[in-house]
Amino acid sequence: MQTILVCDDDREIVEAIDIYLQQEGFQVLKAYDGEEALSVLKEKTVHLLIMDVMMPKLDGIRATLKIREESSIPIIILSAKTEDSDKILGLNIGADDYVEKPFNPLELVARVKSQLRRYTQLGNVAESGASVYTVGGLAIDDDLKEVTVDGEIVKLTPIEYNILLLLVKNQGKVFSINQIYESIWNEDAIGADNTVAVHIRHIREKIEINPKEPRYLKVVWGVGYKVERN
Repeated sequence: MQTILVCDDDREIVEAIDIYLQQEGFQVLKAYDGEEALSVLKEKTVHLLIMDVMMPKLDGIRATLKIREESSIPIIILSAKTEDSDKILGLNIGADDYVEKPFNPLELVARVKSQLRRYTQLGNVAESGASVYTVGGLAIDDDLKEVTVDGEIVKLTPIEYNILLLLVKNQGKVFSINQIYESIWNEDAIGADNTVAVHIRHIREKIEINPKEPRYLKVVWGVGYKVERN
């Protein structure tokens, strides 16, 4: 049974999410501020975290930053704010997805399942033979789910890994933002521009010596992104 940690200072919201997740067979742990969430994560095995932004003691932004220092578990941010800048901030600090309040509980559950599928696939060893993709000094071992640059291991989130794998497996092919979003998120690319751009920037910061002059992940202006062929 997979365990979801729900963290929000609004106890009614936590209880409502708890009901829907338990109906889908998940075990639910609860926290009501960022500090409590960090304590739970240290003591329990958690497969995904749903966390509000505005909370006492330690808000969701700072809590996510601390979590990302040690863990790549999927994080879904909740916030009553609807501005694009807030969504981008959530993604910038390492969140995998963002849901605006008020939200449809069924949509939230669907997003939880989607993130868990990606995370599980990232952690599983493939049954087939070795699948290593290289371009220059960049290598992806898809059996080990490991990315290295010039021999050094690079730590990516599940979403970042899947985006990079998509582009590296299709070297030379240009993918539009909508194509990337629909391939990775498996949903219609509505308002996908900022979401994809933030993850692309994170990938570049991790794999490029100079993200402003990338060797691997190139932008094709007005079209999309690609990884150059060897």
